[in-house]
Amino acid sequence: MIESLGWIATAVFVGSYFFRTPAATRFVQMAGALLWMAYGALLGAPPVVVANLLVFGAAAWTAARRPTL
Repeated sequence: MIESLGWIATAVFVGSYFFRTPAATRFVQMAGALLWMAYGALLGAPPVVVANLLVFGAAAWTAARRPTL
């Protein structure tokens, strides 16, 4: 079950690169990061959780900021 979660997280994150709009890419990356955080928590692997918390934060920050002209 836990290994399946890791594979799903991998598929979601890789799939994020196939979206055409940056906003969609970021939201799918955030979903992938959440899945990776759950995976890391279930494994008891703090580096996986922290790395993906940073990925989630970066994706959220870039999704939220307004484009400058």
